[in-house]
Amino acid sequence: MLEARAIQAAYGAAPALLDVSLHIAPGELVAVVGPNGAGKSTLINAMAGLHRLAAGALAVDGQDISRLAPHRFCDRGIAIVPEGRRLFTGLSVRENLELGSYRRAARTERASAMEQVCVLFPVLRERLDAPAGALSGGQQQMVAIARGLMARPRFLLLDEPSLGLSPVIVQEMFRAIRDVNAGGVAVLLVEQNVATALELAKRAYVLDEGRIVAEGPPDALLAQDRIRRAYLGGVAA
Repeated sequence: MLEARAIQAAYGAAPALLDVSLHIAPGELVAVVGPNGAGKSTLINAMAGLHRLAAGALAVDGQDISRLAPHRFCDRGIAIVPEGRRLFTGLSVRENLELGSYRRAARTERASAMEQVCVLFPVLRERLDAPAGALSGGQQQMVAIARGLMARPRFLLLDEPSLGLSPVIVQEMFRAIRDVNAGGVAVLLVEQNVATALELAKRAYVLDEGRIVAEGPPDALLAQDRIRRAYLGGVAA
């Protein structure tokens, strides 16, 4: 289990997260939704070790990992797909994917992992030797997700995977996320597309101004008129 225990984070003197607690069980798909500026990206970066905590703790299977160096989070089975993809655009798709499997344990499974991500995203098989910067935005997002999976994570953290993509590509992306989760990888999904995120998730958290203001199964959240109207964009129950 991956847990955040009353974590706080800030940018200088400006608080971004205030006593946020959440958890992701093995094999679970959990969504975090909320308005722009709520602290969603800060939360997911903190849980990946990329943003240091001001207070609170992160734990995997009960073991505190808060003080680990960021690259050691990957050793604990955590991989992040950041907002904006952040590919090495001058490198080939293959080289970008191989960078995801730098851990010794992942390197031993590099060939099988490469095959699995090409099955998940068939178009990538045809573009393995192309520069990542030559791909469309949707294909680049596929590379970013595939690179995260090359690390053989237990917990995959996704920050706004549908941002800037066409509706057709968005559906393909969420199909892949569903398949990844069905394969046993736990997913924490931060997503602007509230309706689809709640459709995928088993549980969801609503974040606003750095605090968790609601949590539970999507149906239970949508049944609360105040929560639905204030935070979920009027998504129908």
